[in-house]
Amino acid sequence: MHIVLLGDSVFDNAPYTAGGPAVIDHLRELLGDRGQASLLAVDGHRVADVWSQVERGPSDGTHHFLSIGGNDALDCVELLNHPVGTAGEGLALLGEAVEVFAEAYWNLLERIKPEPSNLQVCTIYNGNFGAEAPILSAAVRLFDDAIQRAALDHGLPVIELRDLLNRPEHYANPIEPGVLGGRVLAEEIVRRVGEPEPS
Repeated sequence: MHIVLLGDSVFDNAPYTAGGPAVIDHLRELLGDRGQASLLAVDGHRVADVWSQVERGPSDGTHHFLSIGGNDALDCVELLNHPVGTAGEGLALLGEAVEVFAEAYWNLLERIKPEPSNLQVCTIYNGNFGAEAPILSAAVRLFDDAIQRAALDHGLPVIELRDLLNRPEHYANPIEPGVLGGRVLAEEIVRRVGEPEPS
């Protein structure tokens, strides 16, 4: 078994654990001698960067996990403060940005699905935003809908990170998983690879 992690700082969270174990460390510990794990995800990467990760990937990868889109969504945060006349105008403005993301994400899955074996994708989590959480969570739903629909179109299982990383202590800051969040992610990945057909 060789698990490969693709994406952004959801998996590449070592800079945010204050020296504690990151996702990849937890994963290797949990796997033990049952297999190995490779980290190709890069903090700060966006959908457009993932193909370069795939190209660097090991030829013997047996299970691939992709978590990407959070930084693409963050690029649109300024739209939430854009003055509009009605709520409908605001939704239309954000909807345009989501459509661009949806097309890029769908095309990414179309391109990489034939390559990595046993690919599973993750949604974007809500983070730990405090008072701003309701607004940001509403925006995240639009991006996650694009991820869910793209995964459905390509017949890929989805890991719902909004359900997994749902406590403040899962985060090292508003947007990065800390040690505990990394452990939760690693445990879910190991659970998934242990199931013949992840749902």
